Amino acid sequence: MQPVLAFDVYGTLIDTQGVKVELERRLTEPDKAAEFARRWRDKQLEYSFRHGLMGAYVPFSQCTREALVFTDRALQTGLSDNDQDHLMAVYAELPAFADVVPALDQLRDAGMRCVAFSNGTADAVSGLLKRAGVDQHMDDVVSVDDIKRFKPDPSVYAFLRTRLETRPEQTWLISSNPFDVIGATHAGLRSAWVRRSSDAPFDPWGGEPDMTVTDLEALAERIIR
Repeated sequence: MQPVLAFDVYGTLIDTQGVKVELERRLTEPDKAAEFARRWRDKQLEYSFRHGLMGAYVPFSQCTREALVFTDRALQTGLSDNDQDHLMAVYAELPAFADVVPALDQLRDAGMRCVAFSNGTADAVSGLLKRAGVDQHMDDVVSVDDIKRFKPDPSVYAFLRTRLETRPEQTWLISSNPFDVIGATHAGLRSAWVRRSSDAPFDPWGGEPDMTVTDLEALAERIIR
């Protein structure tokens, strides 16, 4: 039976650092744009972890805005409310990585089912993928919002399998985020880490993903082989 491939969205299909261009326009010190984008993303994930541990779920977009406000304060960039609203709108229109569509086309041509699996709400993710030109290359969108938990809570991976009606060994989680890969592996799924940066380390938790690739086209080649 063909594997079912569940792709993380933010950082795997969609380039979260794509916001840097707009940050360079909005910040009075444009040289802070790269650090701002990185810290915004790191804090976004941290806030989702904290909300999850507290049992105080909020939509992922709220974690994103909270992280934006924090980063603005931490870097003392003085963004106005209008600036923040604009940057949130930009975050909803981030670009896909160049390898995404070609890889998805190869995988689906080979008969594999490809779904987006995200912390974002279904509406937010569907809109993001549509604007990035990826939606027509996906079979479905699965959102953790349906169960009000965040990755890497084991329940979200169980929910994924329930939605897809698949066995653990048949279900692959594809992500550039090590915490997501580790969470999926812990839940019994197969996993592939997309190491988009050559200097990115994998967390030393004593386990490794089933597959490590540099991009999604390399993933398609190995999966289809």
